Amino acid sequence: MDHTAVTPESFNFFVLFMRADWVVKLVMLGLASASLWSWTVILDKTVRFSALNREANAFEDEVASGKSLEEVAAEAGERPRHVLPRMLQGALREWREARAKGPSTDTQTAFLIQRIDRVLDAAIARESARVEEGLGSLAIVATASPFVGLFGTVWGIMNAFQSIAIQKNTSLAVVAPSIAEALFATAIGLIAAIPAYIAFNAFSTSAGKFAGRLEGFADDLSTAIQRRLAERT
Repeated sequence: MDHTAVTPESFNFFVLFMRADWVVKLVMLGLASASLWSWTVILDKTVRFSALNREANAFEDEVASGKSLEEVAAEAGERPRHVLPRMLQGALREWREARAKGPSTDTQTAFLIQRIDRVLDAAIARESARVEEGLGSLAIVATASPFVGLFGTVWGIMNAFQSIAIQKNTSLAVVAPSIAEALFATAIGLIAAIPAYIAFNAFSTSAGKFAGRLEGFADDLSTAIQRRLAERT
């Protein structure tokens, strides 16, 4: 580039991208795609966690309203979307099957409690895995983007030194555009990494809290079933 043609407009983001080496362009495009994907996951998880907690609050209010567990489970429908009514229905299913067989011994009661606990634990494990989907991609974007951007920066700096060697001119007007392109790649890497890092930590915390909420509900449900078994005995 002729240094006399260097103007403030030469450092416009679009101009920097169009003038960059093809390797730097690939880095920028890859980082922009990663940032777009991470924001898609962020928006999706924000909506999903909000809906999950809102539905959980409504269902727990139903359970605490004084209705019987059977009534609450029936009102949830045959195939509820939320995990809490599915956990309730699964536990009651085991309870009804055991009650249909008639009086139970202490050993049979203990096995029933174990079966209910396994049903609840399996539901919690499946739901925990489902709510954590996508967090791995956020972690990859958060950790890899700065290094990918740094690679683009190093490549751009190499081009800057080549410009110095070819033109035998150490003027900033010669090397500044290449350096700007290199730093632009780093900036895009940080733009992709920072939101992904923050979102990963926030959603990991939310997923842990939701799993703890499910475990608490499972403990309460197991206690309620055990109380019924004790009354029945």
